[in-house]
Amino acid sequence: MFYQFKIHKENKGYWAECVELDGCSTQADTMDKLVRNMENVLNLFLAEPEKSNHIFPLPKKTSKITGKNIVQVPVHPSVAFSMLIRQTRIKAGLTLREMADILNYKNINSYVKLEKAETANPQLKTLANIKAHFSDFPVALLF
Repeated sequence: MFYQFKIHKENKGYWAECVELDGCSTQADTMDKLVRNMENVLNLFLAEPEKSNHIFPLPKKTSKITGKNIVQVPVHPSVAFSMLIRQTRIKAGLTLREMADILNYKNINSYVKLEKAETANPQLKTLANIKAHFSDFPVALLF
């Protein structure tokens, strides 16, 4: 999954703003540091607290966003997965317990780990189970 950032040059440095996510921005003295900062701020921005019900917009198709100051910034796969599974649950109007039951998790805490970026690491059988129950789950966006 990639989001687009627009880079701006200022007097002694740079700043960048995410095109799709209002309020997701960063700055740096050098371009190299700006690139690292964009990845960090994007991943922190999308790694919502587990009790949040906020739905982030998915990235736009890159062909629709053009400009020489536009760069693609990758989302870490665990952050992308935790965001997408949480948003899938919220859009379906399900509680954590209901989602755990649908995905055959006996222990709700095991399911909750999927919604946390720092612990999200689904097995292939979990991805297949999610896709079987939620056909619109955007697996292709994870990588």
